[in-house]
Amino acid sequence: MHQGKLVFAQIMEHWPVHEFHKCVSRYGGNYKSRGFSCNDQFLCMSFAQLTFRESLRDIESGLRSVPAKLYHLGFRGHIARSTLADANETRDWRIYADFAQVLIGIARPMYATEPLGIDLDATVYALDSTTIDLCLAVFPWAHFRQEKAAVKMHTLAVKMHTLLDMRGPIPTFIEVSDGKRHDVHLLDDIAFEPGAFYVMDRAYLDFARLHALHRAGAFFVTRTKTGVILKRRYSRPALAGTGVSSDQTVVLGTAGSAKHYPDTLRRVRFIDPLKGTALIFLTNNFELPAFTITQLYKSRWQVELFFKWIKQHLRIKAFYGHSENAVKTQIWIAVATYVLIAILRKRLGLEASLHEILQVLSLNLFEKTPISQACRTMIPQGKSLPIYKQMNLLEL
Repeated sequence: MHQGKLVFAQIMEHWPVHEFHKCVSRYGGNYKSRGFSCNDQFLCMSFAQLTFRESLRDIESGLRSVPAKLYHLGFRGHIARSTLADANETRDWRIYADFAQVLIGIARPMYATEPLGIDLDATVYALDSTTIDLCLAVFPWAHFRQEKAAVKMHTLAVKMHTLLDMRGPIPTFIEVSDGKRHDVHLLDDIAFEPGAFYVMDRAYLDFARLHALHRAGAFFVTRTKTGVILKRRYSRPALAGTGVSSDQTVVLGTAGSAKHYPDTLRRVRFIDPLKGTALIFLTNNFELPAFTITQLYKSRWQVELFFKWIKQHLRIKAFYGHSENAVKTQIWIAVATYVLIAILRKRLGLEASLHEILQVLSLNLFEKTPISQACRTMIPQGKSLPIYKQMNLLEL
């Protein structure tokens, strides 16, 4: 079906152009575009993300090296680094933020039945944040604590909230802020889904906010902090051979904390079998086996993989503009490209992971090989290890 069609063009067949144009029209993106449209900008930046371009000059030279192929890749405007720089500086970044949300809306139903690696039918989200370091002299708008500037990307998962929906994994909610905002404030912006699980690290341990999540009918799994006082009400028997050493119902032990979270909590103590270190988890779910609670927290490794991919494509040397608009444009196009590949993966029935597919595509964009064939050739075994074999709990 794709005989004679370049791999990059095959990818963009899954690009919902009509929805993209609606996002462009919403913010007047093509006003005075002078021959270099938002379509061209998106294609240039997607090419840069997929091929690890280091600079605007690198993007320009990479595309100009194949002038006879540009039309077939979808480009219609003249490609020059100055034109692309102007587009990144001036065209509203919300065009690409809205379009990324459109793609997320397409991708999520495709992954709704993906196996989680845990015997659980509920939706699971991983919530985390990562900091992308910037130079304050070059990016003066990106204020951060002390002498460091940063853009912080917050994600929820496992219905894809980065929040990250763990069945994918697909980011369902992303907020880009300056580095001064504390992680825990993100909980104020999430519309919690009744019956869903939200897995997060200790940075989100705020009992007033966790109680709001509890009142919404959702569940959380997190780790406790040193200094949090808990009083045991009663204990359940721990299943031998699972690493769970205790399973207790507890309440907060100080008047101030108990005021913020007056209900009971469940405390699960787990001994890591490799390092012998004890980890203590808190949850408001009393139905799941204690070992499943530990495995839910372990599944957070998927959000780490998502951040790893984002950071590989957003290295400090790889930012293509210095303004807030240019940086946010690049981040949102990176997210949109990631989700577009997730959609392609499902539509083509590829068994390889998203990260494996991205690696294969980066080497074959100008080839005429069908994507499914390229993935079979480059990845002889397109199956990932089960979650429990992929990463040690303490490596998170």
